[in-house]
Amino acid sequence: MTDTPFLPGEDFAIAQDERDRLKEFRGRFLFPKTEAGDCVYLSGHSLGLQPKTASAYVEEELKEWARLGVEGHFQAKNPWMPYHRLLAEQTAELVGAEPHEVVVMNSLTVNLHLMMVSFYRPTRERHKIVVERGAFPSDQYAVKSQIRFHGLDSATSLIELTPRADEACLRDEDIEELIEREGDTIALILLGGVNYQTGQAFDIEGITRLGRARGCVVGLDLAHAAGNLPLKLHEWGPDFAAWCSYKYLNGGPGCVAGCFVHERHARAWDVPRFAGWWGHAEQSRFEMGPDFQAMSGAEGWQLSNPSIVSLAVLRASMAIFHDAGMERLRAKSISLTGYLEFLLNQLLLNQLPLNQLLLKQNVSQKFSIITPVEPDRRGAQISIRIHQKGRALCERLAREGVVGDWREPDTFRVAPVPLYNSYRDVFRFVRRFAAAIG
Repeated sequence: MTDTPFLPGEDFAIAQDERDRLKEFRGRFLFPKTEAGDCVYLSGHSLGLQPKTASAYVEEELKEWARLGVEGHFQAKNPWMPYHRLLAEQTAELVGAEPHEVVVMNSLTVNLHLMMVSFYRPTRERHKIVVERGAFPSDQYAVKSQIRFHGLDSATSLIELTPRADEACLRDEDIEELIEREGDTIALILLGGVNYQTGQAFDIEGITRLGRARGCVVGLDLAHAAGNLPLKLHEWGPDFAAWCSYKYLNGGPGCVAGCFVHERHARAWDVPRFAGWWGHAEQSRFEMGPDFQAMSGAEGWQLSNPSIVSLAVLRASMAIFHDAGMERLRAKSISLTGYLEFLLNQLLLNQLPLNQLLLKQNVSQKFSIITPVEPDRRGAQISIRIHQKGRALCERLAREGVVGDWREPDTFRVAPVPLYNSYRDVFRFVRRFAAAIG
């Protein structure tokens, strides 16, 4: 967003906010309140803020329900039966896909299971799944249960990518070396776009290219990447991807998730799949016949009609994303996250003048940053390792209106989201953090 060198004073943050070309988007969201005003909300990687227009989108559908009852499926202003398609263009734009390659449906882990039913087809020679050892636990549960479902054992069919000793993040060369070494035995590579705990962003394009060259199916969990990083799924060519919509996408708690299936599988009628009536060919769906006929594209993996209320909230947020644009958001994200890293490093060096805050003792041994320093290897997140009493520190900050996210055993995750966070938010966080840890 800017090439201006970072400076430690609050006046720098105020000046940056004044020249921010995306600053008007902050006013489109509702912030939790404290006695002093808006809280410092840096937890969009866990649950995004509510768009101010969300209630109007939902109210419209509630009125249509009251007015039309069941006929709303076909006669509402935005008929409910094809309602999910109102999100197809914007979802495709967000993840770099063709509209027929994406669908909003189910929840993240359900979608991962549906994808593995179709695309994890182990053989005697090729049966292994590659995941991160530090992947979100739900991914681990899903993968291990799929391995057991096929009568296999995780001890021999699961490969967990593990950082080197005394390192928090995976090295690209280690991932590449493993795929090259084990490629003939790997049935599926299933990685996150951004690691939920460390904030490390993976080279999706390179991993996909290498995995497919070795005959592996490549799938992605984009829970922390969708709405965070610019994506080009169609061009990069993974077989499938899934993501939730309540983090960076601001769809609300439990919002309907998203799914991508590359167009080379659009008419793969012979792949096994768990079927449901919403994935049945539209022209004959209401004939209620006994035999399933899948729709082409990602829609063919749908099971049931989605919640219109959830989709309405997501529409409100996706309209904002469309107006802002991922390239502009990413540029601001790199700057915000860099600014946060700069202030934390100044604090570690005891060189940060925070309104003449006098730290009682040196904090250099109290915390460290575990997120990669390279901007292209991280998303809108800095993960701080707290060496002692980290949960208590996180809870104290929450009571003071500073909301981040704690992950056991020692990680405080902070996400300055470019849609609605400001440079002053970052400054205020570090000031409060310094007081709490010092």
